[in-house]
Amino acid sequence: MENNRPLLELINLKKYFDVSGGSFFKKEKKYLTAVDDVSFEIYKGETFGLVGESGCGKSTLGRCIVRLYEPTGGNIIYDGEDITRISQKEMLNYRKRLQMIFQDPYASLNTRLTVQEIVGEGIETHKLYTGKEKQDKIYELLTTVGLKKEHANRYPHEFSGGQRQRIGIARSLAVEPDLVVCDEPISALDVSIQAQVVNMLEDLQDNMGLTYLFIAHDLSMVKHISDRIGVMYLGKMMEITTSKELYKNPLHPYTQALLSSIPIPDPKVRTSKKRIILQGDVKSPINPPEGCRFNSRCRYVQDICREKTPELREIEPGHFVACHLV
Repeated sequence: MENNRPLLELINLKKYFDVSGGSFFKKEKKYLTAVDDVSFEIYKGETFGLVGESGCGKSTLGRCIVRLYEPTGGNIIYDGEDITRISQKEMLNYRKRLQMIFQDPYASLNTRLTVQEIVGEGIETHKLYTGKEKQDKIYELLTTVGLKKEHANRYPHEFSGGQRQRIGIARSLAVEPDLVVCDEPISALDVSIQAQVVNMLEDLQDNMGLTYLFIAHDLSMVKHISDRIGVMYLGKMMEITTSKELYKNPLHPYTQALLSSIPIPDPKVRTSKKRIILQGDVKSPINPPEGCRFNSRCRYVQDICREKTPELREIEPGHFVACHLV
């Protein structure tokens, strides 16, 4: 962290999707609560990991940050400026500084464009380079992500999944951003390729001074790459602390259950470690439970957990937990 002011700050961010059904004359209003009152900050030069089960709102939150989804409520403060409700024309200036790496390297690339056109699209939109300078920049970016110059004139279908993700990373770096939202950038890749991509992201961060929001469900990988970690469940933030502290001293029952599910290679250690099995299913985000979102699956649940929503409180310096019992 280079200074005390966050590069990105989310204040009570909300994103609800209208999923109303019924007849034309009698339409019942229903909303899917994807992100509900989430607050945290990311400092320049750090990697903030965001974890949780599938469907908890991680990717939706990332898309709200770069304004691919318009937030329902709350505020997005980027480098001291509120960008929550600025126009798309004004947002164009921030798109250069805020970029995203998508989860699916197959779906996120335009199959009709060459690699050169894909990577150069942002450069052209923001008028950063032209002519030979633009061409040299594209070659430089491809080399930076482990590809070759001759790959520039090929199409996405000619590459493997790992190579396609490298093209996506080159595209996001082309406009020289400050913050990159990495939306599960390795989950669609072979295990043998995942470590290569993560190591490359770390090298790029060191060389280019990047800041990451790293969204993932692989807890061991998040521990490796993140400075701080936030744990989400059904649209709510459950716990935030440093990577080291989270794995050493998880306080929220949901975090404890998540960490207990990490596979352990050593059979001796594995047999001595107790696995926490969560009972029941995740409640629907269309009709989330009253009180704590985790109350239907928590082994420590009390009456207050069903009646009152817990606030995210600082229990120890830098360690925030949303739980009545902590």
